[in-house]
Amino acid sequence: MRLLLVSDTHLPRRAKELPVQLLAELPRADVVFHAGDWVDVATLDLLRARSRRLVGVYGNNDGAELRTRLPEIARAELGGLRFGAVHESGPAQGREARCAARFPDLDVLVFGHSHIPWDTTAPSGLRLLNPGSPTDRRRQPHCTYMTATVADGRLTDVELHRLPRR
Repeated sequence: MRLLLVSDTHLPRRAKELPVQLLAELPRADVVFHAGDWVDVATLDLLRARSRRLVGVYGNNDGAELRTRLPEIARAELGGLRFGAVHESGPAQGREARCAARFPDLDVLVFGHSHIPWDTTAPSGLRLLNPGSPTDRRRQPHCTYMTATVADGRLTDVELHRLPRR
């Protein structure tokens, strides 16, 4: 099962549209995760229309309409793994411990907010993944997103994809 992980698209504030490379990944993904800060409803509608399955949450920059259509926390069991998605606006220091305490029932947590790619495992075994942002690199060298594979109850092939500068 192929996963596409994205967050912090901030359309149309940070970019006019999603990058072509990211859009090309949609038909290849069995499940698309979006960890919040969509900003516009059109991006939600686009991903829902083009994804086989979408797991999404709202972020701190998402308005009332997105908040009525998306949860703050989403959960999905995929290939024997328990996934969660949340925007997670807390500080980087202590993130593993904080998220492990908040989500003891998860194997993998997809989160956003910082625009900083992140791939760590908490002492509890919780895997934390932040795909960064495909449209707003902030202080990062590249805009990014992630792909991964779920097979035989394991998360494999986690890959951070760097997008060319616009």
